[in-house]
Amino acid sequence: MVISADGDRPPVVAVENLQKSYRTGFWLQTVLTPLKSISLQVQPGETFGLLGPNGAGKTTLLKILLGLVRPSAGSGTLLGYPLGDRAVRQRIGYLPENPYFYDYLTAWEFLEFTAGLFGLSAATCKERIPLLLEMVGLNLKDARKKQMRRYSKGMVQRVGLAQALINDPEVVFLDEPMSGLDPLGRYQIREIILSLKQQGKTIFFNSHVLADVEAICDRVGILAQGELICAGTVDELLGSSQAYHVVGKGGHVDGLQEWLYSLEIQGDRWQGVIKIPLQRFLALVEEMGGKILQLRLARPTLEEFFVEQLRQKGIQVTH
Repeated sequence: MVISADGDRPPVVAVENLQKSYRTGFWLQTVLTPLKSISLQVQPGETFGLLGPNGAGKTTLLKILLGLVRPSAGSGTLLGYPLGDRAVRQRIGYLPENPYFYDYLTAWEFLEFTAGLFGLSAATCKERIPLLLEMVGLNLKDARKKQMRRYSKGMVQRVGLAQALINDPEVVFLDEPMSGLDPLGRYQIREIILSLKQQGKTIFFNSHVLADVEAICDRVGILAQGELICAGTVDELLGSSQAYHVVGKGGHVDGLQEWLYSLEIQGDRWQGVIKIPLQRFLALVEEMGGKILQLRLARPTLEEFFVEQLRQKGIQVTH
């Protein structure tokens, strides 16, 4: 096990110059490199979100971290142990992007089977399984009687999340955890991730749902064409602007030029960046008989930043 020189806990994930290449084609003459010299650290208790378009290499990186795929070059550790070391498997949980479980088991039977792989006792299963089923929003009666072949994709996703947590892991790897879920399901999974975060667990997840990543993550990385093109907190990536962009409607607009930068007026609607104290501006809008329609920090959204990063890499972005 690797321990940092100062005696502190090591990073949960630490990889340096990680690369994965493989040969394909009839004569195996074509070399593909889905990952190119990835260097990354994730600290204990951190929630890290990895963004990227399809084919960026997100799942490949996740599988290397889990020891399911060997890297072609570079090195790394997970919980202080070399990647692929079996000693850490008891301490991690994993939800694959498209989980597939034995159709003729019920959710309860499957969770009992998973618990058995971790050597959990029957008493622990009896206590933990109902709590997990409630956490992921599955009916306890159905979970005991209904075979998973009759489950929707979203229900299977919920079972997958429950099995990822059955061993009370220190680190949870989630590959597209919102996949197949309706808006309510996405909200519930987001709340579960936040509760895990409050428990001090380290969470590493891939996603293309940028709003969820922005709301949940301590840090974000963007992977494109096998390269980690940037990583940092949302404030570091987007800027920590304290100016506000406002969209409003109606009122006497004569004073807006003094209150807003980049003022735009179309009909009875107006917008711009507030250049006076926010509370003062809101009071003035109320006095002039106007109405605030939208108020947000005057910085790009994570989605806008993500799209711009892809464009800078020459990746075509379609609407």
